[in-house]
Amino acid sequence: MTSPAASPLIGIDVGGTFTDFTCIHDGQWQIFKLPTTPQDPRQAIQQGLDRIAAGSNLPTIVHGTTVATNALLERKGARTALITTQGFKDILLIGRQNRPHLYRLSQSRSTPLIPPELRLEVRERVNAQGQVTTPLDEAGLHNLCQEIQALDIESVCIVFLFSFLNPHHERRAAEIVQSHLPAVPVSLSCEVHPEYREYERTVTTATNAYLQPPVGGYLRSLQATVPHHSFQVMRSSGGAIGIGAAQRRPVQLLVSGPAAGVAAAHALAQRALSTDTPAIMTLDMGGTSTDTALCHDGLPMTAESEIGGLPVRIPMLDIHTVGAGGGSIARVDSAGVLRVGPQSAAARPGPACYGRGGQDPTVTDANLLLGRLPQDPAWRGGSLQSLFPRLGQVALERLRTQIGADTVHAVALAVVDIVNASMERALRLISVERGHNPRDFTLIPYGGAGPLHACALAEALEIRKILIPPAPGVLSALGLLLADVTHSVSHALLCTVTQAAQEPRGISNLVQDLVDQVQTVLAPEELPAVSVSLQADMRYVGQSYELSIPLALPVSAAGLRSAAISFHAAHTQRYGHANPEAPVDIVSLRVTGRGRHATPAMEFKPDSGGARPPAPAGELPVWLQTQTPDLMPCYARSHLRVGHRFQGPAIVFQYDTALLTLPRWQVTVDEWGNLILER
Repeated sequence: MTSPAASPLIGIDVGGTFTDFTCIHDGQWQIFKLPTTPQDPRQAIQQGLDRIAAGSNLPTIVHGTTVATNALLERKGARTALITTQGFKDILLIGRQNRPHLYRLSQSRSTPLIPPELRLEVRERVNAQGQVTTPLDEAGLHNLCQEIQALDIESVCIVFLFSFLNPHHERRAAEIVQSHLPAVPVSLSCEVHPEYREYERTVTTATNAYLQPPVGGYLRSLQATVPHHSFQVMRSSGGAIGIGAAQRRPVQLLVSGPAAGVAAAHALAQRALSTDTPAIMTLDMGGTSTDTALCHDGLPMTAESEIGGLPVRIPMLDIHTVGAGGGSIARVDSAGVLRVGPQSAAARPGPACYGRGGQDPTVTDANLLLGRLPQDPAWRGGSLQSLFPRLGQVALERLRTQIGADTVHAVALAVVDIVNASMERALRLISVERGHNPRDFTLIPYGGAGPLHACALAEALEIRKILIPPAPGVLSALGLLLADVTHSVSHALLCTVTQAAQEPRGISNLVQDLVDQVQTVLAPEELPAVSVSLQADMRYVGQSYELSIPLALPVSAAGLRSAAISFHAAHTQRYGHANPEAPVDIVSLRVTGRGRHATPAMEFKPDSGGARPPAPAGELPVWLQTQTPDLMPCYARSHLRVGHRFQGPAIVFQYDTALLTLPRWQVTVDEWGNLILER
């Protein structure tokens, strides 16, 4: 058998507009993009793999997918039944009393994934101490299963009250259901999300069941049609997992691709900025959306996320997404106001300038008209996408007529300003609104459109440093290759730190059981070594929400008290205050195992060119304001060398993106091939 280290390592990130490929084989890097095939993402994947010359070695593939996200957002999951404790079948409808918009008089809530007729009950009860007060009515459950057989069900989720304290009833119910419906997947809350909060636990388990058939079918068919040595899938937490585990827990794939981009940006910043904990803000602007994240003490993790209007509680990177991308459509609303996004032209038909039949003006059309994207493919390093400026201009001209602007260039500048404002709000949300000063961070823009907008966003936020990776347009695909193989399990605890410190042995035994579960799941991956970490979700007694705090292994009374001190500091950072005298609850424990088959060498180093300015490849007119264009020098990224330095304004073109450098910004090529912009 070919060893994983000897096989080609391929990262495949399927986005809304393009599918990105990164391959390393025999020390050589290969990157490219292909248009996504929305009707069947496997088509673009197969086209890309056919293009990669792997020889006789089967590749190791790491895949970032949007199948789970799209199925949830578009409500195209499986017909799912919920079996729950008698009297609680309406928990998905009742939800919480939270008002997303405090002062909006008329508000609508997200429709539950499971309709009323498929929410079913069975007699059983476990109390808040984990004690059985009403045994499981097995005869009634057998009768219920016979009813389910007539309902054309594709998936089942079982959520019993307080099963996170005592899972026996859920596990026995699953055995009975599977005896009647052996071909139907069953999701148990004690396995998917064994933590307290009944509504969130039910939603998360229902989401997993809802996604299992479409995601599992996609992964199985992809695995069967694509030759491979090893096949892994990126999780929302920034780590990869085997395809079997991904099929069982598709809820953990909801921000698969964006998580890979943040992980790659963090790894590159560690090296370029010479620190293990770089202070960075990431900006991933693709064709459909922009994803932002802030890293100041490692990768930003959260267990509280809302996706498609649903509170999904799984460990994931803390990423904020807005509907702002290169394909975002510009339009005039009913009040005559110019809007950009969140609707997108996506891969089909794409922006008007792509010549695929798109009629709506987009951000890409605006950037092309303003001269920020070159019209000649030769300037773009052989870019795959032919551009038709006249088609984009016609689309923007229709928009100009609607709003009565003086020139079409003024409309294009307005479109860019609006999409920049949307991304600026997203960056402020993850920084200023959480107690961080943007000036203390380095901005890392990537995605096909990120570098075009980076300088304007940095100036708006008074950020003084920008880092442009060597291949920003495919950075998420690179992140797939850098990802660890991971698995996390959690368990509800619900006790104070003082109580836990008095009897640390009980917690230590619980943690060891979680460690064993992690190692069992990771064992088939045959990793050279697995590291294990522990986090505790902590809060002040009486609070409703928690913060995740690292807890030292092995668990000890001193380690628990130290974690409480860390919690006070984290609470001050997040909320601006703390109360060290108040008792602290430990709500749950989470163990994460992490390992890696092999670490690819990120050798993008160009040759040294000295400190002299590089020679421009030419000049092009670029509009920065409405009156007249500025004649800007243009540089080919492939011709820049280590030590090269030049001043903005300038344009840097490369295969996968373009960089607009505004006046008063200086660009330097560092030893790793990154472009460092400083104001």
